[in-house]
Amino acid sequence: MLIHPQFDPIALQVGPLAVRWYGLMYLAGFVAFLWLGKRRAAAQPWHGMTAQDIDDLLFYGVLGVVLGGRLGQVLFYEPGYYLSHPLEILAVWKGGMAFHGGMLGVFVAMALWARKAGKTFFQVTDFIAPLVPLGLLAGRIGNFINGELWGRAADATLPWAMVFPQVDQLPRHPSPLYQAAGEGLLLFVILWLYSARQRGLGQISGMFMIGYGILRFVAEYFREPDHGIFGLSYAVSMGQWLSLPMIGFGLWLLGRKTARQN
Repeated sequence: MLIHPQFDPIALQVGPLAVRWYGLMYLAGFVAFLWLGKRRAAAQPWHGMTAQDIDDLLFYGVLGVVLGGRLGQVLFYEPGYYLSHPLEILAVWKGGMAFHGGMLGVFVAMALWARKAGKTFFQVTDFIAPLVPLGLLAGRIGNFINGELWGRAADATLPWAMVFPQVDQLPRHPSPLYQAAGEGLLLFVILWLYSARQRGLGQISGMFMIGYGILRFVAEYFREPDHGIFGLSYAVSMGQWLSLPMIGFGLWLLGRKTARQN
């Protein structure tokens, strides 16, 4: 069996200032967003996005990801803990960012930017959807480095079964790596190829919702479930409950009739 390397979460420290791997992974995701976004804007002029627009979208998106992701963790997964330790809500460098909360935060941020820029909400989300998965990949690598979100117990004969010593001595699925491969790399390839030509308004967003929802739903069967506001369940986890509306909304977006984007 493999053993989790127990990485030092701090990548660099100078006096009291510490740079953590988790933060660097988020930075990598934001850099990927900028690079891919400007490439996409130049190659697909029908979106009507400029290089300055990409910079603005990143600024709004960062606020949405950080504020929404943290509030999602607080409200969906650990309300009791954070009610007892309110100052811990600010300690984002320790990890604890809920994707579904971050997604809602980004939705709000993109709606605000769309109104400011004179665009529709789905024009904006269709553009950014293929730019998101590599950031998700980086975030899951950050989870793995932190030794968090470990998997469910696995058969010891599984070649990549891994012991997380901070938890117990059981062989487990390295679920953050599963999610990095699925919700990160695989979803990126699907969306990048799907968005290579013009689609109906909202359809690229719909494909993202369906793809992420399904991949997350499946990955949850290999991940130790979180308690969440519905309690601990190995049948349907909190992450799966939150993914079901995504899949349904994505199917509606993909199935409705709409004209191609101009």
